[in-house]
Amino acid sequence: MLRVGLNPYGLTYVLGLQGRGSPRVNPAGRGLEGFIAIGEELGVEALEIFDPWIENMPDDEIVALKERLAGLGIKPVISGSHITKASENVFRSARLLGADTIRFALTNVLCGARAEREDWDDLRTLVATRVKELGARAADQGVMIAIENHQDFTSAELVEFCESAPGVGITFDMGNAFPVAEAPLDFTRRIAPHVRHIHLKDYRAQFTDQGFRLVRCAIGDGAVPFAEMIPMIMEHHDEMTAVMEPGALEARHVRLYEPSWWQGYPPKSGAELAACFKALRRNRLADDADFRTPWEREEDGALEAYELDMIRRSAANMRDIGLMREEV
Repeated sequence: MLRVGLNPYGLTYVLGLQGRGSPRVNPAGRGLEGFIAIGEELGVEALEIFDPWIENMPDDEIVALKERLAGLGIKPVISGSHITKASENVFRSARLLGADTIRFALTNVLCGARAEREDWDDLRTLVATRVKELGARAADQGVMIAIENHQDFTSAELVEFCESAPGVGITFDMGNAFPVAEAPLDFTRRIAPHVRHIHLKDYRAQFTDQGFRLVRCAIGDGAVPFAEMIPMIMEHHDEMTAVMEPGALEARHVRLYEPSWWQGYPPKSGAELAACFKALRRNRLADDADFRTPWEREEDGALEAYELDMIRRSAANMRDIGLMREEV
């Protein structure tokens, strides 16, 4: 059973998580209540709850939220921060909300650009230590931490983390195989038994002189072959949560034609790299197309409609390929 739902990070402007100025938030954002309302509109069966929304709530209010979501037929997942900065509060939130999965990003590296971090080796060691620590704690409490491929680690490295400790699984961001130069199907095969939670994300690629850009699009309109990837995962699982998350409002530029980009990566075969590039060509953008979102064009007045239209189209696409239940 695949329970398809919603993630807040594809609606960052609408929900108030992204804006201009300092702090970089949108004060008019809809927050948790708006997030739940959009989920209800789309008929979702899962919501990934941004932990700062509830971390200061009294216990009884979180329990009331748990009962409210259960009444809507929605399964909650807790969304934590980077694992190196993890708040202990996420375990309280999970317990009170009745969530059995806590999602963590691992680093703030994007676009596969390990070479930009002079301390990459130390950072990787720190991540490995924290995965073991929090995984053991999660196992003791009967929950799982689900570490995300956040454009930083390869499929083989994620499997290694999962096998290092109990209580550790993977939040599989399906669009984020590309930033580490892996084809989505290859990535899926390696990690499928360890997947605990899914981010349904899609990109259209635009090839450049330095590599390629990954440009936000409605889920199902880009290069990611969801209809092939999901069965590969579900072969190993009876139930799974998968939340829709259109990409960031800024395009991701993966500069892997630059020799320095490859620092910190193991060798890769020509066949593996060819599979990645072949997958990127599906629904790709023309080299001279304007890839910019309204955020990149500084057209903030268009952002709310842009994000909402994209998530609604994403839900329609997921229904069309049979991954999301029909509206009732």
